Amino acid sequence: MESLIRDQLSAWVDEDYRKFSAALIPTITNVMGVRLPELRKLARRIARSDWRAYLAQAEDDFFEETMLQGMVIGYAKMEIDERLLYIAQFVPKIDNWSVCDSFCSGLKMTASHPETMWLFLQPYLRSDKEFELRYGVVMLLNYYVSELYIQEVLDRLNRIRHEGYYVKMAVAWAISICFIKLPEPTMALLQNNSLDDFTYNKALAKITESLRVDPETKKRIRSMRRSVTVCEV
Repeated sequence: MESLIRDQLSAWVDEDYRKFSAALIPTITNVMGVRLPELRKLARRIARSDWRAYLAQAEDDFFEETMLQGMVIGYAKMEIDERLLYIAQFVPKIDNWSVCDSFCSGLKMTASHPETMWLFLQPYLRSDKEFELRYGVVMLLNYYVSELYIQEVLDRLNRIRHEGYYVKMAVAWAISICFIKLPEPTMALLQNNSLDDFTYNKALAKITESLRVDPETKKRIRSMRRSVTVCEV
């Protein structure tokens, strides 16, 4: 099956799109150049067939092959316990923001099993590995920014300590989503937090970029920016 999938992916390669994608994902060098709609179409087809056999032998030589596996895990019909096993096997393969964020958006069963997934995510939110931690944060912003979970989400985000760029950007993105959906508790965090200056200022910037935030609020948010002194050597 894997050789047939590799042949199919090769047939869909678009060199211009490969260059475009490679520029957006500078942490990897194994992009073939297959557009996401084609990958989703193939993933749905695999998910309707013997997807377990596919996942058992799937290769990771190319970005698209890893992306495809994540999509299949999201699309295939299975019970939550089995899906958690596949998720746990897949997360260590994540080595870029694109696979991470696509994988998270495909785990829509989280909405039906919020408590189970919340417990499952906690070790990832304490991980010292950049993309495991980003996975946890992106799952929070996709599925847990609600009145029921907001205080716990903000607490987890405020506790994160990691120097990885893709962690910091994910935390900033998550805080901006929290503010857009639930401004009062998020404003309380912004006024009293232990976020590093980069993450804090990026969160403010993302809030002001939103079309769902009114001009007066944006003005207030901009006034909260921390001044960062760059020391010259």
